[in-house]
Parts: sequence; structure tokens; C-alpha cells
Amino acid sequence: MSSTTEFNHPSDCEVLSAMRERSRRRAEAFSMDPVVQERAKQISLLLIDVDGVLTDGRITYNDQGAEEKSFHVRDGMGIRLVRNIGVEVGLVTARTSAMVARRATELGIEHLFQGVGRKVDTFKEIIAATGKTPHEVAYMGDDWIDLGVLQRVGLAACPADAASEVRETCHLVTAQKGGMGAVRELCEIIVRAKGKYHSLLDQYRC
Repeated sequence: MSSTTEFNHPSDCEVLSAMRERSRRRAEAFSMDPVVQERAKQISLLLIDVDGVLTDGRITYNDQGAEEKSFHVRDGMGIRLVRNIGVEVGLVTARTSAMVARRATELGIEHLFQGVGRKVDTFKEIIAATGKTPHEVAYMGDDWIDLGVLQRVGLAACPADAASEVRETCHLVTAQKGGMGAVRELCEIIVRAKGKYHSLLDQYRC
């Protein structure tokens, strides 16, 4: 007598739901990490790379040869939230783009550095100009060019799809990928660590 074993494969919806749940738990684990919390509590300046962090890293050219970029609205909201609690924000990018300048203006970003060759040198200039100490600064980057700054700041963060060497360097690896909410995730962790999450949320509730 033979028997057969039936396998019930999960549906696409179930797979996606499980992936979202794992990402949520991972994000919560980082946000509850006492080391990350303590570091995030000290932050008064958030510096962000653009390509691969504030965007998904793809570079698109239109028919006229102009570069195009896409920004996630939730990342923008995250930046507004940290600015609302007094955290300054800066963009530090190796490329130069009018769209990045426009986005920075839209979000009220205080510091914009484009066409940066060595980000470590720019970081030192920012520290000198703002009077901040390194432990008051958070930086989110995704590739080797960011390593020098990530090794010097109080809170080093990167998106889920950052280069492996970057992920190994950072205090925080977000559950979200670059351009897909990673910046928002970091911003919320900073807001929560400073005890401002619920008061900010209440401003948007009826």
C-alpha cells in the first residue's frame, strides 16, 4: 500500500505577508536595540547619501540626455519628522543634480553638498561649520564611498541592500531598501529614541 504526501505551498500573498512580517520584526529589533537607541537619542544632525539611499540607486536618462531620479514620499515625510523635533538634515552626494537640489529645497533640508569627492573631508568640514561632535551625527550610506564617514559618526546606518562591507560596518541596517523607505525607518528610530513619536503622531490624528 503506497501513500502520498501532499504539500500545501503558500500563496504569493502569504509569502509577501510573511516577508513583510519578518521585515517589521527586524526593524523593531533594531529600534529596541539599547545600543541603537542610546546612539539615536544623541543625534542632532542627520546626514544622508542620495543615490542608493534616498533613491533606489538606478540612474535613468531621458531622451534629451537629462538625468532623472525618483524619491519616495515616505522618506520625505521621515525627514520632515526629524526636522520637526529639531534635528538638522544634510545631503552628501558624489553626483550633482538639479533634482536633488529641488528635493532638498522642498523638504527644507539645511545642508546640501553635491559633487563631493571625498566624503570624509566634507564630513570634517560639516563638523567644523556646525560645531557638532561626531557622536551627535547620524549618517546613512550604502557603498564603499561612505565607509569613511560611517566609521566616524555616532550612529551609522544603511539600507537593507547596501554593500556587504557597509552592512558589516553599520550600527543599524534597515529592513527597507534604498529609495523604498529606508530613510523613513531611520528617522522614526531617531524620533522614538528621543521620546517624540507619539506627540508627533497625535498632530496627524483627528
